[in-house]
Amino acid sequence: MTIADPTAVANHSDYTDNVYSGKLDHRAQVCALIEKDGLVPKHVIESEVKWFYDVLGLDDMYFMLEDPATVAGHITSLYGAQLTSMNKTNSVDITFESRREQGAVFIHNSVPGISKTEGPNYEKMIDAEYLDISVPQGAFRVESYRSRGKVSKGLDASLRTYFVNGCDFVNPDPKGDAALDINQVSDRTFLAKATPVVLDLYSAVMAKVLGRTGPVIVSEELPSGSYRLVIGYRQRSTQGYFSALSDLYHYYGLYSSRKYVEQFSNGVTIISLYLDLAKHAKRMAAGSSGSGSSATSSIGSSPVLGATAAPVSIEDGIAQIMREASLLFCIPNTPFQTLFKTGELSVQEAVYGYAGWIFAQHFLNRLGSEYATLVDILDPTDATDMVVLAKLKKRLRQETFTREHILDIMLRHRDLLKDLYLHFAQVHYIHSETPSGISRLADRLKDNLHVSLSMARLQDKAALTKDELLVKIARVTTNDHDAMVMRALLDFNEHVLKTNFYQPTKVALSFRMDPGFLPAIEYPTKPYGLFLVIGNEFRGFHVRFQDVARGGIRIVRSRNAEAFSINQRTLFDENYSLASTQHRKNKDIPEGGSKGTILLNMDAQDKSAVAFEKYVDAVLDLLLTGQSPGIKDRLVDRLGRNEILFFGPDEGTAGFMDWASQHARKRGAPFWKAFTTGKSQTLGGIPHDIYGMTTRSVHQYVLGIIRQLGLDEAACTKLQTGGPDGDLGSNEIKISRDRTTAIVDGSGVLCDPKGIDRAEMTRLAHARQMIQHFDVAKLSPEGFRVLVDDFQVTLPDGSLVQDGLSFRNSFHLNKMAAADFFVPCGGRPESIDINNVGELFEADGSTRFKYVVEGANLFFTQDARLRLEKAGVHLFKDASANKGGVTSSSLEVLAALSFSDEEFGKLMCQQEDGSLPAFYQEYVADVQKAIEANAAREFDCLWAESKRTGKPKSVLSDELSVAIVELRKSLESTNLWDNVPLRHLIMRLALPARLLKEIELETILGRVPLNYLKAIFGAYLASHFVYEYGANPGQFAFFEFMSRYYTKAEATD
Repeated sequence: MTIADPTAVANHSDYTDNVYSGKLDHRAQVCALIEKDGLVPKHVIESEVKWFYDVLGLDDMYFMLEDPATVAGHITSLYGAQLTSMNKTNSVDITFESRREQGAVFIHNSVPGISKTEGPNYEKMIDAEYLDISVPQGAFRVESYRSRGKVSKGLDASLRTYFVNGCDFVNPDPKGDAALDINQVSDRTFLAKATPVVLDLYSAVMAKVLGRTGPVIVSEELPSGSYRLVIGYRQRSTQGYFSALSDLYHYYGLYSSRKYVEQFSNGVTIISLYLDLAKHAKRMAAGSSGSGSSATSSIGSSPVLGATAAPVSIEDGIAQIMREASLLFCIPNTPFQTLFKTGELSVQEAVYGYAGWIFAQHFLNRLGSEYATLVDILDPTDATDMVVLAKLKKRLRQETFTREHILDIMLRHRDLLKDLYLHFAQVHYIHSETPSGISRLADRLKDNLHVSLSMARLQDKAALTKDELLVKIARVTTNDHDAMVMRALLDFNEHVLKTNFYQPTKVALSFRMDPGFLPAIEYPTKPYGLFLVIGNEFRGFHVRFQDVARGGIRIVRSRNAEAFSINQRTLFDENYSLASTQHRKNKDIPEGGSKGTILLNMDAQDKSAVAFEKYVDAVLDLLLTGQSPGIKDRLVDRLGRNEILFFGPDEGTAGFMDWASQHARKRGAPFWKAFTTGKSQTLGGIPHDIYGMTTRSVHQYVLGIIRQLGLDEAACTKLQTGGPDGDLGSNEIKISRDRTTAIVDGSGVLCDPKGIDRAEMTRLAHARQMIQHFDVAKLSPEGFRVLVDDFQVTLPDGSLVQDGLSFRNSFHLNKMAAADFFVPCGGRPESIDINNVGELFEADGSTRFKYVVEGANLFFTQDARLRLEKAGVHLFKDASANKGGVTSSSLEVLAALSFSDEEFGKLMCQQEDGSLPAFYQEYVADVQKAIEANAAREFDCLWAESKRTGKPKSVLSDELSVAIVELRKSLESTNLWDNVPLRHLIMRLALPARLLKEIELETILGRVPLNYLKAIFGAYLASHFVYEYGANPGQFAFFEFMSRYYTKAEATD
């Protein structure tokens, strides 16, 4: 959460001035050195040096840091540049830089209030090399000053100096209260220069930064009429922000006389900008005033202000900068940045363009009607046809519209981009109220004189309608590709139901989308809801197939640029498939299925925590109604109803669930206790890995196969992807008794045809360590280990492995991986698809594996599963096998909803002495029993139905899921719930026995939301009916099924 507090600070004391006591002696040495060099005429040396020292107005810090020889060189160079410019117009180009181990000095000339688009960009350099990487263990502060004088009589340009210095913190590692003590966490140089008032102001900003996610923004009017803008944020929570802020205030005709970037050892960065109207902006303001225009009529007359888009007053500019500084914090640099710097696009248009660019990358319908026709023609049971179709689909989606091609089209049609932005803004712009603390601006509002610059942009030019935009797109674009891209932006506009784009304070952009734009040929089942989230470090989605839905949030990392490109192309498809699978898995619980994904940008692979926090906060912006005008406004809501999302742990986010729950609580979410599952035990969570919740479901299918076929588990061989470091992988090792012959994990491949030493595997599983820590001395002579960083490895059979990474990535397709069982416990989605499933077959047509239990989500594509089952493999897909975790999470939420806060803390949370309440341990045991019972019921149903009908189990799994979900939905709309004896009977059967022992049923019915209770009721009846009678029961089956419950209900009434 961010905070903007534009109230003035009464005391205007500031940093102490830099005063160099040795300046006269320094100056004399410079004169002597210039004279000695002989490059400047002797008769002008004194006047040039005097001008440089006294008239140009450089800050004394420059002379403190630079030795006389360096300054002499700068004066000589400047003199030469002025001579060169005498025969040219506006051509003085001065750049100096001096680097040292713990800092640097940069100097360049520029016109105040105008961003430079050519030559070295020192501010971007400072961002990248010093500020973006600053952390308490190694941080850099910046002081920057603009000279008071001009570099040449005929030019407006002055010198801008930047002094970068490494920080020397008073307390480099503050703990407890010391982390809030500015005298402890500050750099020593800053403390020596800052006045008490500055320390108080920074201390207040720092406290707010540490208590929130995102920037804290404060403005202060100075006696001179200029303003100081102070922005605080957490270190490494944004990138390129210092330089982006310069472009922002330049866009509004302001310039900075000086600016500071201070770092603190508690992880906070504070930027101070001293802003005033630039000369060209003052001329514009004077011209507006002279024409007799009122304030209302002269504020930004165009919806898109140009390169000289100056406000009529500095107050208007500061107010707009404060509003847009948060938008810029979210996305400080985009491919549209140059157009923003030159004034061709506003910051809103540039960021909108970036959001639209990402949308188009993922959702352009690239397959077309011809592909749909081909799908109808080809035989879905023919493996050859499906291979051709899969390759065609992959090629169309990869090559038709690349990111670069889409961007090029958007940049060429920037006028259309402006029209599309205006169409978007007319719907979603927030008409926010003014914070009560700004008395002067409030008075202007009362007089109907003040209109924000953002609003002014929307008042002059009428937005085009959808039909008008379609006509203009057709008229302006020159080919079908250009038109498709621009129409995709219109699709984006039409389907955004709610967004925080205009929220005054935010950390990432979030859009609640109507999924209606998704092409049915690619996404046959329409999701219930879709969120798009875009941050500086990531892009992400959240998809759900039911109003009340649950699913994990997954971090997607990329090993290299090629992997990132692949992940970017497949991100939404992966998210959609994971959510769809989750929906089918959730058939036994009241919640439907959902999933969230967060793809880290290539340069943010180490920022998963930052990305997750921004993702959560941005989603909460759309779930919670804004109650603080000017900070969190009430958004334009085209959805028209409140929503609740439930998040759980997934790849890369298991450690973040506590934070998300507490952050939701801090933001005032009434659902905070149930917002996340997988929390730590101190917050009442039931960790899936500690109790093996997911594995308990997966392994029931292994045991079911063994039981049905009369196998000896100890004699069965097994390949396992996902190693002893993971949740599912470690617990599979602990719970199984088979002869595991190969394990593939993030570190490499471990293989032993004689069977991997179980004691050593179990040791790694308990330690949660990868197979790189396996004691290779415990391998047989035929065994081997190949790590991802290995090259040119000779295996015991004499074969050569060229590189370990490629070997690891494809080992599940290798002949050496053959085993009785294949249990994927980890791995990327679609690791086995119709294109490579043939590699699992031997020359004689037999398969490399006899039994597959898909623990990892989406490891196989459906067509690959069907081909294996057709060849005789007993295969149980992820939606059936991997559902233990969702059952555990659902029952964790049930406890949170059933108990009061006090009861929950006493019965479900780890106590201060580290002990777990007896109730907690008994409740967990109930959860484990429920997981195993649900898995056994579904296994028995699938086995029996497959034997009876001959259908593949992968198909039957989907049919069972659909049947249960549809029946559950139907039951929730019947009057069965109104039958009180039946209601009580079913709820007693559905709820965990230990919970009912602790709390009366009536108490639970009074506390848990009604829609959730009805969902429990429907889920129990639907799942038990379908597991008993199958997906296609007889006409009177449900009547027969319910008769038993009616009889029991009447007997217990």
